Amino acid sequence: MPRSVNAVASRARRKKILKAAKGYYGKRKNVYTVAKNVMEKGMTYSYVGRKLKKREYRTLWIARINAAVRAEGMTYSQFMHKLTGKNIGLNRKVLADLAMNEPESFKKLIDSVK
Repeated sequence: MPRSVNAVASRARRKKILKAAKGYYGKRKNVYTVAKNVMEKGMTYSYVGRKLKKREYRTLWIARINAAVRAEGMTYSQFMHKLTGKNIGLNRKVLADLAMNEPESFKKLIDSVK
């Protein structure tokens, strides 16, 4: 009995990888074995990148809050401690947005905490 090779499924599988590798440089976009390796690595990086993005944004927010608070003569850690002491539940994303886009309201917030 002859061997059955599901050519339709094999081609579809290869086509899916090559379509995903579209836009890559050189053999990475049109040689299946190279494209497969690059795509596997890329998918790993995309998973890790989603975790790193959260860390990087938090770092950015803290830097923005710290810069705005230091202009008022206080450190970031003192400010955050006083916020929790006053039971003000604003997260770092909102605080950083206030510091960047509405400095006068952020200054009022700092004055209320002092």
